[in-house]
Amino acid sequence: MTLIESTTGTLKDPAVVPPGLPIQPRTPIQRSTAVQYSTAVQYSTVRRAPVDIHTTAPVLDVTIPVFNEERDLEECLRRLHGHLRESFPHGFRITVADNASTDSTLKIAERLARELPELVVVHFEEKGRGNALRKVWLASPSPVLAYMDVDLSTDLAALAPLLAPLISGHSDLAIGTRLTRNSRVVRGPKREFISRSYNLMLHSFMGARFSDAQCGFKAIRADVAHQILPHTMDNSWFFDTELLVLAERCGLRVHEVPVDWIDDPNSSVDVVRTALADIRGMVRLTRDLLSGRIPIPELRAALARGPLPASSRAAEQNPRSSLFGQLVRFAAIGAASTLAYVLIFLFCRGFMDPQLANFLALLITAIANTGANRRFTFGIQGGNPVRHHFEGLIVFGIGLALTSGALALVHSTTTPDRWGELLTVVGANLAATAVRFLLFRLWVFRRPGTRPAPPPLPVPSAEARPEPAIESTSPDSPLTETAAS
Repeated sequence: MTLIESTTGTLKDPAVVPPGLPIQPRTPIQRSTAVQYSTAVQYSTVRRAPVDIHTTAPVLDVTIPVFNEERDLEECLRRLHGHLRESFPHGFRITVADNASTDSTLKIAERLARELPELVVVHFEEKGRGNALRKVWLASPSPVLAYMDVDLSTDLAALAPLLAPLISGHSDLAIGTRLTRNSRVVRGPKREFISRSYNLMLHSFMGARFSDAQCGFKAIRADVAHQILPHTMDNSWFFDTELLVLAERCGLRVHEVPVDWIDDPNSSVDVVRTALADIRGMVRLTRDLLSGRIPIPELRAALARGPLPASSRAAEQNPRSSLFGQLVRFAAIGAASTLAYVLIFLFCRGFMDPQLANFLALLITAIANTGANRRFTFGIQGGNPVRHHFEGLIVFGIGLALTSGALALVHSTTTPDRWGELLTVVGANLAATAVRFLLFRLWVFRRPGTRPAPPPLPVPSAEARPEPAIESTSPDSPLTETAAS
């Protein structure tokens, strides 16, 4: 079964579905009504409704994005199809999204689609995994959408725990992770280092909480995807990160599944180039969030899960607010930062001026210190990490002034050796640490006063809600595509 535009090679319409499957109603709700309704739901429940497993459409749609994968494609599709036939108890389909392949990938996929009734093939003239996933997911009639890489590096035994929380309504997105203790991963040190460094940057600079942005093993509920996907822009590998960051900013729940993962040594992905593209994507996404291009408040009002009843109590809303606990965590992070500062200062002092060595050591440790205190000392995981790091650099400037002034004073009165310089900057750094804690607590990471949750708004009755405009599924409808045998 192949859904292809004969002239452009793209999907004819976002609502294209295979013959025999009804088109899922998608009702545009007026914005004021949607916000009012979702706000009421937000404060009355903390979970989504379970997926309707009795729908005539496939419950699950697994997308396999491919580009010149003639060597692995058939084995992948037969293995995945067999696993779903044996272990998935509901209807499913597999969508092969061919991204402008120049080899025999498309022909192989079409041949298998004539053999396997659950297989659908879509061809795109333009390359890009993000572009393919966005278009396929927006067109799919299935309530649960997933994707995985064609090499099937992830053990398919993780598919059931990936899908279960979405079907039950417990979670909104689910991702496989290779970076937890329970994951079992076989891959080279280069990829391991790049992956962990990239996720550390996401945590430090964008406030992300998910552990693995790049694992090609993810699923999402369609009702959530249809609201978030139109706001994503990346057409390539950064699409995963962009989707996850937006999901967390919108208050959605991301479920993580530790996976068994074996690196494909024949993978055609350029890891370094992909990592650089991801960094550019982080810069662009940060700019979009700060400029308001993505309407986070409106999306959060429509999608966010409501607070638990205990969240109205300040002690449970912010368990890290006690002064003693903050001092203990700040001291532990400060000790590690001081040790790192000493090592960096001594290393740089061997080949540069003491003031420059002090500047570099303070800058590196200040960025890491701000990120660590944000996450562990003050328990902030969302919010605006860019603003926090900017204000942390202002605090860093105060520490730099204290240590640089102490160095200048010592050099103006005597000629100290390297250890004398070190004692001076460490003493000044300790004084700066006390100032840093006060500024962190009273300014940078200060939480606004706790306000009680607003009372629930009345949920519109069934009579007051607009009736959905159900799209036609008749043979004469231009939205129904015929199958190419």
